[in-house]
Amino acid sequence: MMKQLKRILLKLSGEALAGDKKTGFDEAVCVDVAKQVKVLTEAGIQVGIVTGGGNFWRGRTSEKIDRTKADAIGMLATVMNCIYVSEIFRTEGMKTKVFTPFACGTFTEMFSKDRAVESLEAGEVCFFAGGTGHPYFSTDMGMALRAVEIEADCILAAKSIDGVYDSDPAKNPDAKKYDTLSISEVVEKELGVIDLAASVLCMENHMPMRIFGLNEKNSIVEAVVGPFHGTDITV
Repeated sequence: MMKQLKRILLKLSGEALAGDKKTGFDEAVCVDVAKQVKVLTEAGIQVGIVTGGGNFWRGRTSEKIDRTKADAIGMLATVMNCIYVSEIFRTEGMKTKVFTPFACGTFTEMFSKDRAVESLEAGEVCFFAGGTGHPYFSTDMGMALRAVEIEADCILAAKSIDGVYDSDPAKNPDAKKYDTLSISEVVEKELGVIDLAASVLCMENHMPMRIFGLNEKNSIVEAVVGPFHGTDITV
């Protein structure tokens, strides 16, 4: 393990939240996530969470909608995801806050580093919804930005695939899985672990990542305390 983790940023892909349903929410998956995060918070680890929106919206597949509007819909999809998952967390006995970079009435709070860190230090799980609040930036960039801002020790990226491969394992049965990669290799090889701009932000700010499969049993807890079976992205 890199070092004892005290504060993490967990990224949950929208597709992973949908489970086998492929769209919307799989409540059993979300409850399992909540139970695992509770184990971490009870051990004193501070947890921030960013979700993707792919279980509701993938605007880049449509050429009929303006990119700016498509990205706005995607940002709102992540708000729905965070509100839903945060409520599942509350049913499991955790206190949560949902932050957005734009006003959402009384549904969320406006993000600021000071408020987020204060909440984390008070033991609340903080959900960072709405990406960066601007078009042309993915939820990967929102993840990297929030991790750097809250000074997380590591990003844990829970995906529908169990690590980083040299090619798409769904198309190539001989695809090779990496156990460890440097963030500079991710950028140089354009491996698509996360989008390039987010990778560069992580590289410039020495933010390590762990990529793993959400559907693997106890994978979130094991990404922190081991044994880890995904891909370590080192700095």
